[in-house]
Amino acid sequence: MRTFLDALYRLSGAFAALCLIAICTIVLLQVGANLIDAVAAAVTGTAIGLVIPSYAEFAGFFLAAASFFALAYTLRTGGHIRVTLFIQKMTGLPRRIVEIWCTGTGAAMAGYLAYYLVLLVVESWEYNDLSTGMVAIPIWIPQLPMALGVIVLTISLTDEFLRVLRGLPPSYEGLESGEG
Repeated sequence: MRTFLDALYRLSGAFAALCLIAICTIVLLQVGANLIDAVAAAVTGTAIGLVIPSYAEFAGFFLAAASFFALAYTLRTGGHIRVTLFIQKMTGLPRRIVEIWCTGTGAAMAGYLAYYLVLLVVESWEYNDLSTGMVAIPIWIPQLPMALGVIVLTISLTDEFLRVLRGLPPSYEGLESGEG
């Protein structure tokens, strides 16, 4: 099970990276189109009018997908910013209780969010909601990666919660201090 979960978190992080690459590609293509237009306008006096339709909207969709897909991977690797001022001096049972409370509350909140994001995706699909850009995209398509990312985050937080319940340190703790 551990191998499957670690692979799931890495896959989620890989999807986030692919979304960032897609953003870079879209923006570079639009910049290239703008440069070709500028050269055409300078040479002929008339711009060609090259444009990638809804490129800003697509970049926004990929940014949302990257942000949500990265959540679980970032948690697992200790990359989330945690305020440890309160618990950094704690040891033993008090620290374990706080970690149990934090991971349990986080898992519950992420699960709540995941539930309602799935409902939002289903509702958008049922009503055939479309984006408002030049290219009308069914809005459930960019909403789906958000829901999937939060589902994987919920799994990750539940994994951490169960880990701490068993008396093990959270996986992100050793990574923050430069271990493992």
